[in-house]
Amino acid sequence: MRRLITTMAVASLFAAPLVARGVSDGSLTGSYVEARTAEVFTGGCIMNGEAATTGREALLAWKIDRGSFDGVPLNGLAVIAAVAGDTNLGVREIGGDVAHTKSAVFVDERATAAQRAALVSMAQQLASGVVSTIVEVTPTPIQFVDEGKTIRVEAKSLRLTVKKEMTHDETCGGKQWFYPLSAVDTAAMGTTTDNAFSGAALGTKWSDPNKRSSFFGTFSY
Repeated sequence: MRRLITTMAVASLFAAPLVARGVSDGSLTGSYVEARTAEVFTGGCIMNGEAATTGREALLAWKIDRGSFDGVPLNGLAVIAAVAGDTNLGVREIGGDVAHTKSAVFVDERATAAQRAALVSMAQQLASGVVSTIVEVTPTPIQFVDEGKTIRVEAKSLRLTVKKEMTHDETCGGKQWFYPLSAVDTAAMGTTTDNAFSGAALGTKWSDPNKRSSFFGTFSY
């Protein structure tokens, strides 16, 4: 029997120590979506295999509805982090090592210099150590579109598409193993139909579609 999973809320109260300091006026709000190269909801056998061999890469994307960070207004802007680690990004949650990561950050080309700096700082703050060593910051056009049943994100060298639903076979004993890599208010698990990064900055590229490897939701700070 296959079962449809919808809008399962998850908490992000267990964040790792923050690596960037920023100040918000308390009204920064927006939308968030991520996908990694390992499933977040699966059976134990698959998770054990993936924990050691995959899940080292992820795309994290934020779109600000309104608000400011470090005194800089960010209304309507977006930022994306492509992250690569030396181990699975999520195993720290189940007692494994914390991944050492490097990130390529893509900032909205409409942003001013001050806004670009604030977007990078915000991403570091919300991602709680996942976006740590930044090797490249690229201003670029960013599409972050909520199409109702699907969220689509596109920018230079990357694509991310997430369906707002997830199915699983109950006979496989699936469960949720991981939580979002960024601080969120609420989030749900989704099905990743496209998760690709083709840039050169991280020393690795990936294309990992058709997995239960994503979260989507909202954030505030």
